[in-house]
Amino acid sequence: MVYKNYKDMKLSALGFGAMRLPTADGNPDAPIDEKKTADMVAYAIAHGVNYFDTAYGYHDGNSEIVMGKVLGDYPRECFYLATKFPGYDLANMDKVEAIFEEQLKKCNVDYFDFYLFHNVYEKNIEPYTDRKYGIMDYLMKQKENGRIRHLGFSAHGRYDTMKRFLEAYGDRMEFCQIQLNYLDWKLQDAKAKVELLREYNIPVWVMEPLRGGRLASLTPENEEKLKALRPDEKIPAWGFRFLQSVPEVTMVLSGMSSMEQMKENIATFAEDKPVTDEEMETLMEVTDSMLDILPCTACRYCTTHCPQKLDIPTLLALYNEVRFANGLITHMAVEAMPEDKRPHACIGCQSCEAVCPQQLEIAKAMADFTEKLNQPAGL
Repeated sequence: MVYKNYKDMKLSALGFGAMRLPTADGNPDAPIDEKKTADMVAYAIAHGVNYFDTAYGYHDGNSEIVMGKVLGDYPRECFYLATKFPGYDLANMDKVEAIFEEQLKKCNVDYFDFYLFHNVYEKNIEPYTDRKYGIMDYLMKQKENGRIRHLGFSAHGRYDTMKRFLEAYGDRMEFCQIQLNYLDWKLQDAKAKVELLREYNIPVWVMEPLRGGRLASLTPENEEKLKALRPDEKIPAWGFRFLQSVPEVTMVLSGMSSMEQMKENIATFAEDKPVTDEEMETLMEVTDSMLDILPCTACRYCTTHCPQKLDIPTLLALYNEVRFANGLITHMAVEAMPEDKRPHACIGCQSCEAVCPQQLEIAKAMADFTEKLNQPAGL
């Protein structure tokens, strides 16, 4: 197992994410299979994994309970446990003390090694930074009392939202968990987010290293390109090798739901094999082939001509995301906007298109975006 130095700790470079634990019949909505989970945790610990990540809302609140039971069979000093304050639900903002105490009981511990503000994004940035809720004050007090060893945050929000959070709390944040993989390096501009965190000297924790499994298998053409470079490297491993090439990355979390996935990932992390410049170029070619995006350059000529005063570049960035994967996070970002600034507010006048240097069909994109948002969101 590869280890990374973090303060006075040696963290396994691969962490066990408990968002997608094995379930009784393979149905994600079914109860967690505690026996399979226990077997996976045993294998992970035996092979050097020492970081376990859960959250209040995972598996409808049962992830913390099951991980608490399973990890309770091991000496507390042999693992590091992370969980999060569920501020993605605005109804929780005034309940930080009650929720934190509940989490300690559910996880069967006296302290958390790592604790996070969960999912900083456009809709919760205001309450997260509003002193009246006392969230930061309470969590800092728990840190002083030794019940939180390290405090950080996770973010699915856009760059500007992360920056606002860091401007408010950056001096107290010790790590940040973001969605990072070679696809989102471009699609979500994760590269810029990494650079922002570097400015604050905040190490990066990674979630969705394989983009929810989308990078575990590629088209035959793309797989052939990678096999030509490393014939013995499995396709999922390329996602981890990419992350081993990003110096700011300390922890890579994988939501493993089967023993097979765990064994394969642990085998990958037996060694550190970052990609070469040539391999990185090929990975970016693979990324480009997977993305069908509108090439908006955010020049903002369009916004000066929009009678609805829509933030068209931001909407187009979200549209590119939803075209690739109609996920819940994109829906949440749109829902954080005022009703009259969402894509359905476009009246199709095409005034924006008349001044667009890229000659984008913006009105058509807004109509399609609206239709996609009316469909059920995935994960």
